[in-house]
Amino acid sequence: MTKYLKINIKNVEIFYREAGNRKNPTILLLHGFPSASHMFRDLIPELENHFHIIAPDYPGFGNSSSPSREQFEYTFHNISTIIESFLEVLEINQYYMFVFDYGAPIGFRMALRKPEKILGIVSQNGNIYEEGLGPKWETRKDFWNTPTNEKRDSYRTAFSRETIIGQYTDGTDEGSVSPDGYMLDIAYTHNEDYANKQLDLIFDYQNNIKMYPDFQRYLRENQPKLLAVWGKNDPSFIYPGAEAFKKDVKNAVVHLVDSGHFALETHYKEIGNLIRESFK
Repeated sequence: MTKYLKINIKNVEIFYREAGNRKNPTILLLHGFPSASHMFRDLIPELENHFHIIAPDYPGFGNSSSPSREQFEYTFHNISTIIESFLEVLEINQYYMFVFDYGAPIGFRMALRKPEKILGIVSQNGNIYEEGLGPKWETRKDFWNTPTNEKRDSYRTAFSRETIIGQYTDGTDEGSVSPDGYMLDIAYTHNEDYANKQLDLIFDYQNNIKMYPDFQRYLRENQPKLLAVWGKNDPSFIYPGAEAFKKDVKNAVVHLVDSGHFALETHYKEIGNLIRESFK
């Protein structure tokens, strides 16, 4: 049974889902943009008999509190330190982690700082390689290199209803994706000052790419158990990003599924089975 809980971390109220027996190994589920822990609603029942599951919402996402930009700097570094403190308060000392989209730069920062805590990694369209960046990233690089208010404002389309639905459905068979996930994400975009906080993170994403060599070095030096399972039709993080893990982790398992960015929406059973088999 899943529990829905909240805890205060450094004056930020973090909402999280918890399931499974604490005697089992913990798996930390780190969500992406523009979603929250509800993206794991189908995966959690597939794993709860095998793992102790923790799935938090980041500050400014989902049901966690959304401090003002004056109170909290919306960067991937800051979010990663909040999640790290969150695990410390819950007394979770070692864990597997499932990283998706934004969850990858958050999780790999945590792994860099404390590699002894990581039991293994599932990367589901969680990119840390230049090879995995699709064509849209060239436009973002122009924004990062020569930022203007006009360019920043152009990214407000990332929060439009059409864009969010497309993130879920592009690369999937017609009618295969439930509207439950993307309609909840759309609802979250109406939270106070949502767009400016998310635009801060879009601008900060450049620092994730600058850290790719550090993330890759962590893999080479630590050789964690690693499963890269990828929606092969994802236009944002293209599937060569999954195959690139083989360069740095000699026993990496790479599995492509016929889906898009939010592959759990269509392939949660297959992905759940791969996780159970990889980390049993």
